[in-house]
Amino acid sequence: MFIQSILPEYISNSFIFKLILASFLGAIIGFERDIHGRAAGLRTNLLVSLGSAVFMLLSESIALSYSKQITDSLLRVDPSRIAAQIITGIGFLGAGAIIKFGFSIRGLTTAACLWISAGIGMSIGAGYYDIGILTTIIALFSLIVLNKFEKIYSKDSYRLLEIKTTNEIDITELIEIIKRKNLKIIYLDKERNYDKNTINIIFTLRIHHKDVVDKLSHEIIMDLEKSNIKLYKIKWMHQ
Repeated sequence: MFIQSILPEYISNSFIFKLILASFLGAIIGFERDIHGRAAGLRTNLLVSLGSAVFMLLSESIALSYSKQITDSLLRVDPSRIAAQIITGIGFLGAGAIIKFGFSIRGLTTAACLWISAGIGMSIGAGYYDIGILTTIIALFSLIVLNKFEKIYSKDSYRLLEIKTTNEIDITELIEIIKRKNLKIIYLDKERNYDKNTINIIFTLRIHHKDVVDKLSHEIIMDLEKSNIKLYKIKWMHQ
């Protein structure tokens, strides 16, 4: 491999070098998450990558140690057993980074970063430096470059608009005010309160956009305020 060919053997085979490199590469991934305010940031990804490298080193060392003791036995030592448990364990850690927010899911990218940090640590711990470094580069490319690329094309977003007004309101009038280009009303829920003579309407909106979608909320709210509709409450929510 290329990295081993340019490094002295005593360095490339050193467990200290492996642990430091795994920590560094994991920290790079974590730093990108940290500057975007994610919970699993620099320290978390560093520790995941470092821990994975430690388990890989232990796995190899234990297998090598026991294989020398049982050379004449039918027993065989499998160095991949500990590594396999890393993959299982990191799934639980990644699940903890995923948050259900309303009807949407957040934290999938952060969970994937933890997963890839574990893979990087395992690669370095096993001595496959080229794989670990290339994986880090590709992961950073997807997080930084592709994140900007996603802003070029339009995509769908979903929002909830809650309006509280009088029972006498003509709902079609509300719909006409809310309708905008690239915005579609998927469905609406309504609740009437006859004691207070009010109606609470929640519109589920789908917006096809490539800009900051919540700018649209100001336009809709301003149009509602300028109308003759008696308003008690307006609430714009992420779905």
